[in-house]
Amino acid sequence: MLLVLAALALVVAVPFLLKPRQNLLANADNALVIISPHNEAVRHEFTTAFVNYYKIKTGRSIRIDWRLPGGTSEISRFLAGEYLAAFQYAWTSQGKRWTSEVASAFDDSKIKLPDDQSTDTAAQAARRSFLNSTTGIGIDIFFGGGSYDFEQQAKSGRLIPSDVVIAHPEWFAQDSIPQSVSGEQFYDPHALWIGACLATFGICYNTDSLQRLGVQEIPSSWKDLTKPEFYRQVALADPTKSGSATRAFEMVIQQQMQELVRTTGRSDEETLSLGWTRGLEIIQAASANARYFTDSASKIPLDVSLGDAAIGMCIDFYGRFQSEAAKCGDAPSRLQYFTPVGGSSVGVDPIALLRGAPNRAAAEEFIAFVLSLEGQKLWNFKVGALGGPSKYALRRLPIRKELYSPEYAALRSDPEVQPYEEARLFTYTAAWTAPVFRVMAFIIRVICLDLHHEQTEAWQALVKAGFPREAYERFSDLSQVDYESSKTILKEVLSSKNRLDEVRLAKELADKFRLQYQEAAQLAKKGAFIK
Repeated sequence: MLLVLAALALVVAVPFLLKPRQNLLANADNALVIISPHNEAVRHEFTTAFVNYYKIKTGRSIRIDWRLPGGTSEISRFLAGEYLAAFQYAWTSQGKRWTSEVASAFDDSKIKLPDDQSTDTAAQAARRSFLNSTTGIGIDIFFGGGSYDFEQQAKSGRLIPSDVVIAHPEWFAQDSIPQSVSGEQFYDPHALWIGACLATFGICYNTDSLQRLGVQEIPSSWKDLTKPEFYRQVALADPTKSGSATRAFEMVIQQQMQELVRTTGRSDEETLSLGWTRGLEIIQAASANARYFTDSASKIPLDVSLGDAAIGMCIDFYGRFQSEAAKCGDAPSRLQYFTPVGGSSVGVDPIALLRGAPNRAAAEEFIAFVLSLEGQKLWNFKVGALGGPSKYALRRLPIRKELYSPEYAALRSDPEVQPYEEARLFTYTAAWTAPVFRVMAFIIRVICLDLHHEQTEAWQALVKAGFPREAYERFSDLSQVDYESSKTILKEVLSSKNRLDEVRLAKELADKFRLQYQEAAQLAKKGAFIK
């Protein structure tokens, strides 16, 4: 009995014993509120470093309040809802009537404002009022996530220009932070958002799991996710919950488009359409191999490292960070990460100042710190290295070019990774897929996530039957979501203000693909084959 009580006492005491000595949320001279998808390691290192930096520079203490509603897509939805409520309050406080027109117009970038304010329609008046306001939601900074989501926030008017470009123009030069690299924008021309670090997309795999499954060839491309050996062994993220996951899927499609353009010498609609279909076929087959679709992109490398899945798509820093965590001694980590050669652009994870930031001065200091060499060293320097992180090796790639010079190689966790060199192998062409970015996520959700049971059953039947041609062609028929339909019909429906239109389209497509998967399974079981 005494042993049981002692054990219970120990369980209760452990959280208090492990509690940090420094309470970073205690009273301080200044405060900063940041909304972010960043993990605990990033938050810890930047909190610790910035608190010390701020104290030395200003003589004042500061606390950082991190808000963590989820992934980037969930943060975007949260910001949209909060700004809607905040602007409604500001609008009605002026004695103005709140209408559905005002609600849908104030953050609509499609609304053009005339020079003569007196000619404004109700929608234009609402839009102008929001853009000229200091409407805020009690949050200062949006930090981390894909550039697409930041671009959407900028267009809506929820972001405002940071002074960092004016204060440090020397940072925004071709030899430090270039504005664009291989088709990817690294910062907004009006400083509404700025890349804080670099990001690529790739594959993580467990070497022990590969051995267990009898996989002899080390994975090297996106197509490896479709191998029958990986049935129910692939870990994927839900693109409707994570903008970064959608970007990873976009890379698969972009690579197929690029390969066809390169081999045919043409970039016409027919070539791009075929690339679109081939990319979706890879995604569809990888989904059929999937063990699950997670809401959290960071979960994938963790599960792969534990052997709960053998392989998965992930963002580079999640893969590298978990590889570091899974390593034992000097032996190679069982979790390996790679970016497929020519399979991903080099993009950025931005930072931005939110409209109505209540602590703007402190927010500007934080943005400047993140972009300074002192802040940039935290991303990839080794723990304990001069200027490096104090506890966690973040294994992320700094945006500042200066840190890729030979003098810093010995201090970096990944000295062999040269993202500015890798960027030359892949040129992102936004015009091909960016206009249908949301459509991609919708398609993948409907034909993969919503029908995952039917899809995996059909895939299992195909694997057992040796992929008879007729059955496989039925399974992979993507004519309902081809490139032309995605850019026109599907995009128009998803842009509708009536959300029921999207629900109807999702049901219509789901019904067609459900039948398609069922028919493919039946054909496979019959051993259908066209020689």
